[in-house]
Amino acid sequence: MEDQLTKEFICQPENLVYERTHLLTENALSYCPGCGHGTAHRLLMEVIEEMGLQENTIGVAPVGCSVLAYDFMNIDMQQAAHGRAPAVATGIKRLFPNKTVFTYQGDGDLAAIGTGETIHACNRGENITVIFVNNGIYGMTGGQMAPTTLPGMKTATSPFGRDTKSMGYPLKITELVAQLGGTYYVTRQSVHTPANVRKAKKAIEKAISYQKLDKGLCFVEIVSNCNSGWKMTPLDSNVWMEENMFPFYPLGDIKVPK
Repeated sequence: MEDQLTKEFICQPENLVYERTHLLTENALSYCPGCGHGTAHRLLMEVIEEMGLQENTIGVAPVGCSVLAYDFMNIDMQQAAHGRAPAVATGIKRLFPNKTVFTYQGDGDLAAIGTGETIHACNRGENITVIFVNNGIYGMTGGQMAPTTLPGMKTATSPFGRDTKSMGYPLKITELVAQLGGTYYVTRQSVHTPANVRKAKKAIEKAISYQKLDKGLCFVEIVSNCNSGWKMTPLDSNVWMEENMFPFYPLGDIKVPK
């Protein structure tokens, strides 16, 4: 009887603490258990739903772990070739200036093959939002070294650790685009704790809402774990991220509107 009363209490609408956003489909996510992509998807769709933009939003996802984003986000989505999401989003936004347009990209996509598209879209100040998930590795294709891989970090193509002498230094793409005149709001967040999830959601909400001002491109980096690529448990990967990723990629706003 007590269990039944508890169940009835929890199910009362006035006692509802959390409800799954209707803009996430019922399809099972393709991401590895413990990955931050699922949380990032949820936050983005919550913001779109809460702002009432479902019918007026177009998302662009290229090749990478998020290649199937159109299966999970119940909005209009466009697939782009590897690295070309900012170029595709540029065309969409210019054709439909009243639409809310965003790209959802990983570091191997955005900061490697898509570097040119990223930099020039930011420099032109295209009125779009870029969601950039940085886990320091190529997650989908086998855990190879990415432009964001840390010095000394082991990957499938740097088994002895990234040697900056021969392999170069990690690319701080977010700091780089913050220096460009076309960017309006640039921030770096994470989704590994409840407090960080709340901060990330606020950042995404700002980045989406600023499109109405037509002041330039908004760029939200989300530093995430890749427990499968890093060969760790989800919990261990979060600890490793805090101890190693955050010192190199510090969280917080980098460029805010004046």
